[in-house]
Order: sequence, then C-alpha cells, then structure tokens
Amino acid sequence: MKKIISLLFLIMFTKTFAQEYLQKYYPETDPLVIKQLEKWQDIKFGLLVHWGPYSQWGVVESWSICSEDEGWERRKIDNYVEYKKQYEDLKKTFNPVKFNPDKWAAVAKEAGMRYVVFTTKHHDGFCMFDTKQTDYKITDKETPFSSNPKANVTKEIFEAFRRQGFMIGAYFSKPDWHNENYWWPNFATPDRNVNYNIPTYPERWEKFVDFTHNQILELMTDYGRIDILWLDGGWVRIKTDEEVKEQMLGVKYATRPQSQDIDMPGLVEKARKIQPGLIVVDRAVEGPYQNYLTPENQIPGKLLPYPWESCIIMGGGWSYTFDAKYKSVHELINMLVDIVSKGGNLLLNIAPSPEGTWDDEAYERLNGIGEWMKINGEAIYNSRPLVPYRREKVCFTQLKDGTVYAIYLADENERNMPAEIKIPLSVAQDKSNFTLLGPNEKLSVGKIADDLIINIPKALQKNPPCSIAWVIKIK
Repeated sequence: MKKIISLLFLIMFTKTFAQEYLQKYYPETDPLVIKQLEKWQDIKFGLLVHWGPYSQWGVVESWSICSEDEGWERRKIDNYVEYKKQYEDLKKTFNPVKFNPDKWAAVAKEAGMRYVVFTTKHHDGFCMFDTKQTDYKITDKETPFSSNPKANVTKEIFEAFRRQGFMIGAYFSKPDWHNENYWWPNFATPDRNVNYNIPTYPERWEKFVDFTHNQILELMTDYGRIDILWLDGGWVRIKTDEEVKEQMLGVKYATRPQSQDIDMPGLVEKARKIQPGLIVVDRAVEGPYQNYLTPENQIPGKLLPYPWESCIIMGGGWSYTFDAKYKSVHELINMLVDIVSKGGNLLLNIAPSPEGTWDDEAYERLNGIGEWMKINGEAIYNSRPLVPYRREKVCFTQLKDGTVYAIYLADENERNMPAEIKIPLSVAQDKSNFTLLGPNEKLSVGKIADDLIINIPKALQKNPPCSIAWVIKIK
C-alpha cells in the first residue's frame, strides 16, 4: 500500500511539475498583446507580493482552511469549524498602519525590478481591494484599517509602483473559498474544488461566474492601467473527459471530479476591451489564455522557447512568516542570471508583515542586487537567450543588435577573478571587442581549438568591479 501511495504521489508531482512549464504553448495573435509580451520579456525582473490578514498568524496563505491533508495546511487547533471561524475573523484585527507602498516601490526600482504582481485576492476570498461584490474585504467597516486613507491597498500599491515606471500585474484567485456559490455551506468542503455538482445546480455556478467576472472587471476599470492579469487556481477550468477520469482515480485532488468553466473567452474579451493589450496568465491551464508560463519555486533545467517566468520566494513562505530565513544575495543573483540566460523572467516574492512592513533582510537583499545591477544590468535587460545558454560557470545572453554578454558566476567564496575565462567560439569571434563591465576595460583574447580564452589582467583579478558575478561584453 505504501508503494502504491508513493507511486501515486510521484505521478501527481510529475504531472504538476510538467504542467508548470512543459505544457504546449499557444502563441498570442493579438498585436497589442504581442507588443506587451515583448516589453515584459525585456524587463526581466519583477516583484510578487502575497499579503492578507493571514500575515497576523504567520501561516500559509489560505491553505490552512482547505481540508486536504498536506504539510502546508496544518492548523494550530484540532477543531476545523472553530479554526475556520477564527481565520475569517482575522479581518477584524487586520490593521497594517505602517503600510508604505512608496518605500517598497522605490527600493524595488533601485534593485532593478521593473514589474509588480500583487495578490488582490487569494483562495480564501479576502479582497485586498474595494470590491462591491462582497464585504469580506479590507475596506469593510469591520476591518480596522478601513478607516485609513490607504485602506484600498491594491490601489495604493498599483499607483506607487506605476509612479516608478513599473508594469502592473493583478494576481487574482479564480476559486473563492469564502463565496457560498463556490463552497456552498449546504455541503462539506473536502478539498480545494467547488463542493457541489455543477450540472445539478447550474444557477448557483452561474452566480459564481458572474461574481468572478464582476470582480475582475472592477480591477480592470477602477485601478488605472493594468498590464498583467495573473490568475491562480488552475483547477478552475474546463476539463476533458480523460482528465475527469484521472481525477476519479485519485491522481489529483478532486472528491467530485468535474469541469469548472468560468467562461475564460468571454472574461478575457471583456477585460481587454477595458485594458487593450492585457497579458493574461491563466496559470497551469494549457490554452490560449496562458500568455506566459510560470514554474513555481523552481528553475527549468533548459532553455525554453516561449515566454516564461519563475516565481520564487525570497525568504520564508509566500506569505509572511516570523523569523524567516532569506536567500543570500549571491544565491539570488545566480538565480536571476540562470533564469535570464534560459530566456525567462524572475518574479521574486516578498511578504509584508501584519503591520505592512518588510523585514530588514528583504531590504538588504534588494540593496545588494541593486548594486550588482547598476554595473551589470545591461546584460540582463532587453536580452534574449543564446545557444549555448551556459558552459560551466559562464552564462550567456545577447541583445537584438548581436551584442553578447558572458557572465561568470563566482563560487560563494570566490573573491578574485580567474586569470582566464574560456568561452566557445560559437558565441563570439576572436576579432570582437571584449570589455569588462564596471571599469569598461578592454581585454585581450586568445584562441585554442574551438574556444576563446579571455585574459584577465592581474590588477583586475585582485580588484574586480563587483562581487558574485562578472560580466564581459562582446561586441
């Protein structure tokens, strides 16, 4: 039995892993969307923010009120009904009086970030915007922060980052576990899915679809220019008969296997009438409304031939955790270079505290990335992948004009530049100009067989222009 369970878990994990970035990609045909996607691919580095009343407990966002038995869903008390009530009552104590989105935006810009994606609503259904569709929101009178001038935090965040020139992305959960037309109180809620049979109660499902459309259209209408609609909850989608049979075998979570059709074609058409060129990311749902793919907390092991981003946690969890351990600046810069060399973007998550602040470690990491980007950012922005994207410690990017960058990733304790850096002849010609970014000093080059040998002067070896990674421009 243990072997069978392990096999089922492996199948489920493999399928989920594959879904994240090995799905068939459907190229967009709308010229305005194609133009926006090209712009998005140029900017490379973004900020993801998970935030809600759950930050007060330091628990995982939403998932602890889901009845699936997973490690990330553990509850602090054994009584589920009482726990869910206490969780939903967190709105009554949520009061992030130190919320300062202008500070976030300024520091993120200095770090080299160029787009932001904010969780306007996660699966628990709590809205971080002033929706008219529910009172389960930050601007409701029961929420202490509702009297604050910055109570509509989504609007405040979007405006602050827009002033810094960011592309703006609205994260929105398609499932809503607070809405009685998704989790109907008439039935138990055994898993993440809608808890009633949709064909038996079509009017109830239609009300949920209308609710979802109305909320998204509020975001499209009342919050300025929106560049990205980032939809989560990929189980809310049309499912084929084969997928439904798969769910019935227990390979994926679904006590009641069925399609959950929210009319994506109609929704996207309405959203793009308000926001022309809107990039839509229907995460993990193969089809025309997944304009780019989003591997989560992982980096693909190869170059991918379509638009994609890795969404990755900087420290702790997606939501705020007390005493979070943050990735080092070295790890984060290596991650950024690795992702960009494979043709992707990095969307780095930072979770605000219950008071609306970031941990000091988050600011330190962003400052460190920013120092590196000031010297080497030209190898990141506007770049596209190059074959080979990497050889040993050296990653490669290229610009549309043919300029190539060789990015040497130093080991954690490697302080001095090597005397020589070897790159394949297929990347550049020996008659090209080779310049080290920072001092912009020209470097001599030799040739051995199919390799070019870039020589680093002793003075530069001992005094590199930066730490962590060194970039050679080849033009």
